[in-house]
Amino acid sequence: MESIPLVHASLGERELAAVAEVFASGWPAGQGPQGKALEAELAKRYGAGDAVAVSNCGAALHLALLALDVAPGDEVIVADFTFPAPAHAVRHVGAIPVFADVRADTGTIDPRAVADLVTPRTVGVIAVDTVGLPADYTELRAIADRHGLFLIEDAACAVGATYQGQDAGALAPIACLSFHGRKGASCGEGGALLATDPSIGADVRLRSSFGIGSIFDLGKVVGLPIPEFTEIGYNYKLSDIAAAIVRVQLRRVDELLARRDTIAAVYSGLLADEELLTVPHVPADRTHAWQSYIVTLDPAVDRSAVATRLRAQGIGCGHGTWATHLEPVFRSKQTCPVSAELFRRGLAIPMHAELRVDQAERVVTALREAVRTSVTAVRGGAA
Repeated sequence: MESIPLVHASLGERELAAVAEVFASGWPAGQGPQGKALEAELAKRYGAGDAVAVSNCGAALHLALLALDVAPGDEVIVADFTFPAPAHAVRHVGAIPVFADVRADTGTIDPRAVADLVTPRTVGVIAVDTVGLPADYTELRAIADRHGLFLIEDAACAVGATYQGQDAGALAPIACLSFHGRKGASCGEGGALLATDPSIGADVRLRSSFGIGSIFDLGKVVGLPIPEFTEIGYNYKLSDIAAAIVRVQLRRVDELLARRDTIAAVYSGLLADEELLTVPHVPADRTHAWQSYIVTLDPAVDRSAVATRLRAQGIGCGHGTWATHLEPVFRSKQTCPVSAELFRRGLAIPMHAELRVDQAERVVTALREAVRTSVTAVRGGAA
């Protein structure tokens, strides 16, 4: 039986050709010609004052907080229902992540929860475009402006998505992207920071290269310039190999997203009448990048049993994403009941641009059977 993986990167001959060009250039490391070209293309695409290519989205989040002078003891409100990268970044600078609950229908950060969490120690908010769906930025920007807070958009999953006609990645003064293997534009691992203020980009670019800037640029200077380390920096550069791949992927975003849209439409159409699960909700004012397709199972369904049945048929699946406040490393005393419930009941089913319609139909058939045979005694069904 043909296996259907949960995720699959859409990398092919065009990307291989771009890598070959980098090999021929003699500069595979970071902040070289390909990296600079990628940054220019990102800045143009998103209308940013500057764009900085980095090793991953987590690095971009960390560097953003450093550029904003977030200090130990400061509080940063973060979306709870997400991969925990925002909370990790806050901890990296010694600040305190304060977890905001999410909307039950979209899984995105709830502006009402954010407003209730603001204290005199709050310095900013990191919103997340949850698995590819943008958050409510009109309300979030209003809260940030009212209280004098920074607002960062974690658009890791949302390349290709829109909010009120504007691209995800351009919805806050600072945005962070991911080019991980399951994203809409991928080079395996990678990321970028987009900033309205060019001074933020300059700070991030310097810190991402040990605080000394581009060795490639220094190598073109006549004489023997010796860089000075004036501050502690990090090795967060994106290699030119990866940058070249992303440049190709960015030109393919519309094509790849159209394929994901087709699969999402198949899933949502065929599962709309299934009483034992709920399909994702996309508000009318935004579009989804479909990094993941997560169904929410009825409380009476044994999720583990469903996953076991699907995997036995070669169909990939996962838990969805995390309720960050429940993770042991954060030891949070907060409660985010909506996030916790979505975390318990979410199930990610195969979603990627290489998925065929007939495969999606097979997933739906198997999922229906697995769900209906995995109802617990609460509903009187078989375990």
